[in-house]
Amino acid sequence: MTTMTDASVREFKMPDVGEGLTEAEILKWYVQPGDTVTDGQVVCEVETAKAAVELPIPYDGVVRELHFAEGTTVDVGTSIIAVQVAGAAPAEVPAQAAPVAEPKTEPDPDGEEKPQGRQPVLVGYGVSVSSTKRRPRKGPEAAAAPAATAPRPELNGHGTVAPAAVAAPAGPRPLAKPPVRKLAKDLGVDLATVVPSGPDGIITREDVHAAVAAPAAPTTPEPAAAPAPVAAAPAVSYDGVRETRVPVKGVRKATAAAMVGSAFTAPHVTEFVTVDVTRTMKLVEELKQDKDMQGLRVNPLLLIAKALLVAIKRNPEINASWDEAAQEIVLKHYVNLGIAAATPRGLIVPNIKDAHAKTLPQLAEALGELVATAREGRTSPAAMQGGTVTITNVGVFGVDTGTPILNPGESAILAVGAIKLQPWVHKGKVKPRQVTTLALSFDHRLVDGELGSKVLADVAAILEQPKRLITWA
Repeated sequence: MTTMTDASVREFKMPDVGEGLTEAEILKWYVQPGDTVTDGQVVCEVETAKAAVELPIPYDGVVRELHFAEGTTVDVGTSIIAVQVAGAAPAEVPAQAAPVAEPKTEPDPDGEEKPQGRQPVLVGYGVSVSSTKRRPRKGPEAAAAPAATAPRPELNGHGTVAPAAVAAPAGPRPLAKPPVRKLAKDLGVDLATVVPSGPDGIITREDVHAAVAAPAAPTTPEPAAAPAPVAAAPAVSYDGVRETRVPVKGVRKATAAAMVGSAFTAPHVTEFVTVDVTRTMKLVEELKQDKDMQGLRVNPLLLIAKALLVAIKRNPEINASWDEAAQEIVLKHYVNLGIAAATPRGLIVPNIKDAHAKTLPQLAEALGELVATAREGRTSPAAMQGGTVTITNVGVFGVDTGTPILNPGESAILAVGAIKLQPWVHKGKVKPRQVTTLALSFDHRLVDGELGSKVLADVAAILEQPKRLITWA
């Protein structure tokens, strides 16, 4: 990495937002040497142990050098990009740079270079509104037809830029935000072929979906070739490779470490109850038609969350944490309700702040925002901190129940199983009823069996007779 001594060159360092994180992995560069950048423009995406976040540049100018390649783990405080600030004389982009602090690379099966021996990531940073001048992600089309696209600067094995690539002119690039680029990549859409409808010619998510739905003549004969991969599917050896090693990093590594720490620190106890939730399911359908709930996310999880909040209000001692250093139990007079969410990067548990104080419509709105944000990969580190109790809905996978592990620092976690029609004794007769199984794990250092049983029984009682949401609230 070349050391910049020119006063007109500003070095942007991997930031630290005070989350106690020490490193981050560069997932994607949105700019290349020679690109013009403006203050607040997102220049790269990095993955932390908590989420994938975007980093905006605080300068106006021209990119001079990218110090690290995509996939490299970088310590907080290390310069990652050099920018020739606006108004200064242009500086030459270094042709070569010594591989200082740069990991060795090796080609992956797709022909790209990957660092080896990396450590997973950390560091959070606030998401900023970027300028419209970004370089698009590499898509399948770019890989399939490189001759049809304008050449772009590429990183060499040292994380610097090859001189020939810098000299090559860059053509106009489609304008789209990172989530839209990812959507296009996932759907196999070339952004260059998408007609933008957003302001200033920005491509929106709707534009990408429209491009997928639009009929295209070249794709008509494709179905004949589609079965080929299906025919090759039985080859479980994957072209002779019997094992594949996937680096454990980012969110997945942090989750694994947290779960191990929780399992071997807090003595877990799990209790189960099977309950008839037919009345709750009927109430869900009624609420969907309620004008006060229009436009909100109404589902069984909403009423289960409300039932747990009422049960905590009736048994407040369960909403606590264990302070090992002080040897104290910390009673929480607020409920930050965590909702476990499975994402492509791993399990995350964002929480609804002060859920205990929310009305049912407010809770529905908060749940909807939490789920949408998690699905789009935009959950912030702050959203995953400070939880007190958690709900994990394993029923969405068709699972009846489980023994959930406590989120670190929390006292209890409620697992909700699949809701199914089952034979059930109702009013002295066996009838088909909507039934589910609940499992409550709790920290036995601060929650004894009686308290845990009361909370689980209260949740079950509310779901069996949801009118208790009124009489017990």
